[in-house]
Amino acid sequence: MGPIRAILLPGAVLPAQAAFGGLIAALGPDVQAIAKDLELYAEDGPPADWSLDTEIDGVLREADTRGWETFHLTGYSGGGAAALAFAAKHPGRLLSLALLEPAWAGNWDWSPAYTELRKKYEQLETLPPEQFMSAFMRLGVKPNVVLPPPPDPPPPWMANRPAGIRAFLRTFKDYDLERARLAAFRQPVYFALGGLSNPHDYGDIASRLSRVFFPDFHLEVFPKRHHFDPPHRIEPERLAELLRRHWEQAEAGTVAAPVETEPLETRGG
Repeated sequence: MGPIRAILLPGAVLPAQAAFGGLIAALGPDVQAIAKDLELYAEDGPPADWSLDTEIDGVLREADTRGWETFHLTGYSGGGAAALAFAAKHPGRLLSLALLEPAWAGNWDWSPAYTELRKKYEQLETLPPEQFMSAFMRLGVKPNVVLPPPPDPPPPWMANRPAGIRAFLRTFKDYDLERARLAAFRQPVYFALGGLSNPHDYGDIASRLSRVFFPDFHLEVFPKRHHFDPPHRIEPERLAELLRRHWEQAEAGTVAAPVETEPLETRGG
């Protein structure tokens, strides 16, 4: 068996290396892990025609440039949504999929609580820039979570992040995540969930994906983590061990144990 090859997609805030540098170091030299920045930020502002398909094309270029016919794909938040879209359109290129609290997973089978939450995300569009980021972050965690203050001074790359997040929210409204093709995906899927994240958001997504799709689905709850202090940054050694196991099982053709199906809002503290 050759080296493990993986592409890692960040969320809409941190650059890829800042997001995944610790995780890549913990994975070790025998894992060829590429932290790929989002196409969304290739220029000063989001391209007018940007969608999840733009990110899919970027992943294909990255893999083809390296001569990778197949590889493992991991995505966090907005990058997780792009990873799901990639799995639906190019399942044959993937050995496995790892989802670190994807920001969105299609516009069907929403629970009432998730439906109400998406309305709150849509209302962010009306907020002025100085209120946008804090309101966006508050929606992603449980009510009692204390969020970190914004960096002072903010790094230069932060200036285009509100526009990038808005671009994700807009494409989520009408992007066609092909349900039938996603349901046909048979490779192993790993899902990391923070116990302090909003259960009506990422927990709801995990429940929906485990019920409707993915016969080989493994959920891992990190009880003390939430969307804005995620395990790939705060517990990189533990996540690295779990991802390596996931990737090795996928390459060996080993089927993981069935996922538990109790309500996710009762799990992880």
